[in-house]
Order: sequence, then C-alpha cells, then structure tokens
Amino acid sequence: MAFFYTFVNNISYKLKINWSLTMQEMSQNPDQETLEYVFNQTMLRIKDPIKSIDFYTKVLGMTILKKLDFPDFKFSLYFLAYLRDGDDPVPENNQDRFAYTLSQKAVLELTHNWGTENDENFSHHDGNSDPRGFGHIGITVPDVYEACERFESLGVEFQKKPDDGNMKGLAFIKDPDGYWIEVLSAKGLASTI
Repeated sequence: MAFFYTFVNNISYKLKINWSLTMQEMSQNPDQETLEYVFNQTMLRIKDPIKSIDFYTKVLGMTILKKLDFPDFKFSLYFLAYLRDGDDPVPENNQDRFAYTLSQKAVLELTHNWGTENDENFSHHDGNSDPRGFGHIGITVPDVYEACERFESLGVEFQKKPDDGNMKGLAFIKDPDGYWIEVLSAKGLASTI
C-alpha cells in the first residue's frame, strides 16, 4: 500500500491533479435508473474444467450455481459463487436458478471451449505478462496466513506469499490456468491504510 500511496502522490504532484476534486469516495450520484444494477460476474476462459472446477470448489470453497452447455457451439459455462447463511435459497427449477445466478453479486463465470483440455500446448493468456491487461480476481478470507497454510498444504502455486515483498499480509495464488487470485483479509488490509 505504501508503494501505491507514493505512486498516486507522485503522479498527482507531477500532473498537478487535485484528487479531492476528481476522485471522492462514495460521492457519486448515480442515475436513478441504475440503482438496481448489480455487478454480477467476471468471466475467465479455462483449459480444463475438471481441474478448474476442482480448484474453485474444493480449494476456494465456491459453489457451482449453474452450468450451461452449448453443443452447437462446443462450449460450456460454469457460474460459481460463495453462498452464505443469509442468502436466499438457490431455486431448484433450472430457469429460476439461472435467474437467481444472474442476480447475485460477484459471480465467477468460467468458460470452457471444448477440446482445449486435450491440447497440451494450449494455454490462455493470464493478463500478467506482456501485453498486460487483466490482472487478478480477489477473495477475502478471515486470516490470510491460515488460508495460505491451507493452500500450501493443497499444493497451490503462489505468485506471492503473505510476507513476500513490500506489501505484507496479502498473497497471490494461481489457478490451474495461471490466473492470479489475490487473497486478503478485509480488516487486516484496511488496518494498514
């Protein structure tokens, strides 16, 4: 965080930007017509659904809310999310379950183009090598160190362990396709700012 703070301050000084005028937290006045909009999903393309579903359900504890197959186009979609005690129950009816899925916050959509799992040379660009683009998704855990001990015992690959580098108390792990997943504690990280 210190790096980010220094970076932003240096840029604002060099560009003579008055951040108090241009970037005020929680000061937006959204159009009334957008008040029921929900940021629903982030989509990642995956090579092998067996490996990816195992990772996201068993390692990260997500639930598959809905799977859609498109045989004519040879791809499948998997919608995953975290379910909590206070959530509405997931409907049994397929159409209702899909509507439920599309109304949730922070759903992960995994897209599998059939056949990629059989091509040993196939891989998706993770966005963290040139040309850079997509960076990572993030999950919040109660204790980053405990979560990372568990991840390590499960053989998960790390990009950054909690005490590596300048930013302490957060980690980055990799999924089977090499996408980065930030692992952070909301209260822990908030206390550093």
